[in-house]
Amino acid sequence: MPELSRFFGVIIRMYVEPGAPHHRPHFHAYYQNQSAVYAIDSIKLISGSLPIRQRRLVEAWAELHQDELAENWNRLQNGLFPFKIVPLR
Repeated sequence: MPELSRFFGVIIRMYVEPGAPHHRPHFHAYYQNQSAVYAIDSIKLISGSLPIRQRRLVEAWAELHQDELAENWNRLQNGLFPFKIVPLR
């Protein structure tokens, strides 16, 4: 699963299933032993959980990079490598 970004201990990734139908466009956020899945179109938590601080960081980052996340989703679904996305600093 390609890593798109990493910041403050959070890792952002996307799964790829070329040629197979996939769920709503989304990304995965990992922090220590917790993980969460977020919809790209609304930046809403679909499943999982993160500590409140990390959840807010992920949501703020995703809002800033929503277009890039959508572009990477399309790239991955078409068998292309995703671009890295600038982390929060």
